[in-house]
Amino acid sequence: MKQVFRSNLAMIVGWVWMAFAAVNAVDLVVRYSGRMSMIAAAVLAVLTALVFVGCLRPAILLSEEGVHVRNPLRNAFVPWLGVDEVTVSHSITITSGDESIRCWVPQTSARERAAAARRGRAAATPARGRFRTEPVRSKAEQAAAEALAGRTHADWVAEQITERAESARRAASLAETAKNDATGPGAEAGGTGEAGAASEAGAAPGTGALTITWSPGALAALAAAALLVVAAFLA
Repeated sequence: MKQVFRSNLAMIVGWVWMAFAAVNAVDLVVRYSGRMSMIAAAVLAVLTALVFVGCLRPAILLSEEGVHVRNPLRNAFVPWLGVDEVTVSHSITITSGDESIRCWVPQTSARERAAAARRGRAAATPARGRFRTEPVRSKAEQAAAEALAGRTHADWVAEQITERAESARRAASLAETAKNDATGPGAEAGGTGEAGAASEAGAAPGTGALTITWSPGALAALAAAALLVVAAFLA
């Protein structure tokens, strides 16, 4: 199952700006007036490239293979067996061996953390008084509220990553056990060595399970904006 996590606010801002930029780009082409139009186009291109890499690109994608992290300029991938630890401060950090990647989204502000703490206290405090001003929750609604109380969106996403990594480890362990059982006592040592090496390769520290690469799309957007800036100065 594939899951995608983004910042909803950043997506809204990003697409609103893209619509605004598209309308203005058409207007600049229709009403082209030389150097001033080129300068306006360069400014529009730079801002659009920054909005693209800062608002529309960043995301966390969970696939069957592992965690894909899209930051403004770089892409990272960690296979499930290579996920050693997932921590949350103001952002999510995924550790694999001796390396780690900090995710651009989702981020948690101090205000959001304080609001989550207030929700946690409210869920833990039983209702008092003879009269109730709010509808009584069902057991399922109360359980859901207690599960989400005190947690931010980043906390919830980190839990999803941790649970899927642990599930992958359990599946790998069961597969290794099944393979050892199928090979029989005579080949148990060899089977254990092969399967154990395969399962430990993704989880052992320092194996380089985390791969980080530059994003061609982000670099292309910035390069196109830079070319327009140069063209505006030369016009």
